[in-house]
Amino acid sequence: MPRDTLTADRIVHAAIELLDEEGLDGLNMRSLAKRLGSAATAVYWHIKTKDDLVRLASDAIWHEVEAPGLATTDWRTAATAHATGMHAMLTRHPWLVQAFGNHLLHGPGQALHNDLSLTIYEEAGFTADDADRAAATVLTFVLGSALGPAAQVSLNRRLSRNGTDAERLMVDAMTRATETAAQFPRLRARLGTPAATEYAAAPDNTFAFGLQSLLDGFEARLTGERTGRRE
Repeated sequence: MPRDTLTADRIVHAAIELLDEEGLDGLNMRSLAKRLGSAATAVYWHIKTKDDLVRLASDAIWHEVEAPGLATTDWRTAATAHATGMHAMLTRHPWLVQAFGNHLLHGPGQALHNDLSLTIYEEAGFTADDADRAAATVLTFVLGSALGPAAQVSLNRRLSRNGTDAERLMVDAMTRATETAAQFPRLRARLGTPAATEYAAAPDNTFAFGLQSLLDGFEARLTGERTGRRE
């Protein structure tokens, strides 16, 4: 494909597909150009470096997160919807969690949702400084919750690339982990649950439980501050 028939948007869309399939390690200009039916030099004409490409791809997928309607809902409902949307996006694109630790990510898509988070917690009644802290706390929780599934995808991909039987290695590792867990009473009592038999798995509803616990804490703090002001 000649370079003048390519666009940055087409390149970024193809990069997202490649990242979803192969992860950060599988993204390079040659593979991307092959997917586009182009020459690597034509891709470079639009996007100069892999870092730029990852930054643009990561920002594009932030637009998948639906913004809750703050004018028609309460802050807790908005906060729940927003955090859940971010978590779902990170689960669909597990490479983004890894990219946070390897690339300088920024752009209008991410900025839109950062601003929305601050708006939610200011609308709840937090001061600007505490809204910053609340938004950062929730984002950290969302990223941490997405880390387990992302690690599973990355590990399976790495093991398979090495020409090994990834499934067999995983079974062997979980067998040894189960033998270790059996030495500890509370872990032993939980053997057989999904969280104990699947690598990086968590108990059912862990994300919802953790998020609502955070928001409970925020609400209690706001209630205490309002009570203190009245007194």
